[in-house]
Amino acid sequence: MIETLLPYYQYFKAVHIVFVISWMAGLFYILSLFIYHTEANDKPEPEKSILQKQFVKMEATLWKIIATPAMIISVLAGASMLTLNQGLLQADWMLVKLAFVVGLLIYHFICQNIVKQLKNNQYKLTSFQLRLWRELATIFMIAIVFVVILKSAINWIYGLIGIMGVAMAIMIAVRLYKNYRKKRGE
Repeated sequence: MIETLLPYYQYFKAVHIVFVISWMAGLFYILSLFIYHTEANDKPEPEKSILQKQFVKMEATLWKIIATPAMIISVLAGASMLTLNQGLLQADWMLVKLAFVVGLLIYHFICQNIVKQLKNNQYKLTSFQLRLWRELATIFMIAIVFVVILKSAINWIYGLIGIMGVAMAIMIAVRLYKNYRKKRGE
């Protein structure tokens, strides 16, 4: 049965990859917009109001036209692949990947909430906190790619240690960047 559906599976796989890339691009970019939007609070008027109005527009457009549709198509294409090849659900690596995907979906909806908060002039996170938050998407992406590529060959303990190491390196880099910006007076 799977042999007759294999061409369809490959199309779903291609669509899945394309839209996962789009989804990740949307998540990375929306967080950059959040950071700049938050930093616009430090600008004098009328620059502050002009920037904030523009960021609200850009965030809404990015979220509604790119990030959310890409997330929906990614999930639908992935679900279609699992429907066509249900044996994947028996693989440990797929269960780990799906756990990371659930984490990424939660991350997506938290970002959606931040879009709404910023639209309503609610600034609950600093630009530094948003920079750290942005890097969480990077950690999810790295974890998912390594699990999918290495599959059952991965040693989960070493993989987890590696992901934690990458997370620590990213957080140190964000902290160093903050100090660099502080020294430059930004």
